[in-house]
Amino acid sequence: MRTIASDRLLLRPWRDEDADFLLDLESRWEVVRFLGAQPTIMNSREDALASIARRRTIDDLIHGIWAITTAADGRLVGNLLLKPIPLSAGEPAGGPTDVEIGWHLHPDAWGHGYATEAAAAVLEDAFSRGLTRVVAVTHPDNRASQAVCRRLGMTHLGRTTRYYDMPNELFEKLAS
Repeated sequence: MRTIASDRLLLRPWRDEDADFLLDLESRWEVVRFLGAQPTIMNSREDALASIARRRTIDDLIHGIWAITTAADGRLVGNLLLKPIPLSAGEPAGGPTDVEIGWHLHPDAWGHGYATEAAAAVLEDAFSRGLTRVVAVTHPDNRASQAVCRRLGMTHLGRTTRYYDMPNELFEKLAS
C-alpha cells in the first residue's frame, strides 16, 4: 500500500505495532460515538490487531485505510479511509460504486487541522489516479467533521439514508 505525504503528515499503512495506539484511539467514546449506526468501543489489543488486519485488506490503486502520523516524528494521530461505501438495505445497486472518505483522530490531535490536511492529500492523490467523485457522510450531530468537509471544498447535499442504514449528512467532492 502506498504512503501519502503532506506538509506536516505522513499517511502510511497500519502496522501490527500500532495496535496499542489503535486500542487507545477506538476505546474512547468521544472518538467512536459518531462511527456507524451502532458505535462501539474497542476492548482489547486482540481486537485492535484484527482491525489492523482488516484495514490492510483495503488496498488497491485508489482505495486504502491509512494511519495518520506526523511527518516530523512519526507520532500516530489518527485514521483516514478512502473506500467503497456500503449502501443501506433496500437501496438499488448496479450503478457506479460510490467512494467515501472518512477520518477519526485521537483527541490529543484535535484542533490542529490534521483531518483536513490528511483528507486533502488523499483526495489529491485519488483524483490524480482517475477517481472523479468522492462522498463523505457524517452523523447529523457531528459538526466537527461537517466543518472538515466544508474546509475540503465539499458540497453539502443534505440528509440521506442511502448509506449505512442510518440518516447522515451527505457531502461530495468532484475532481476538478
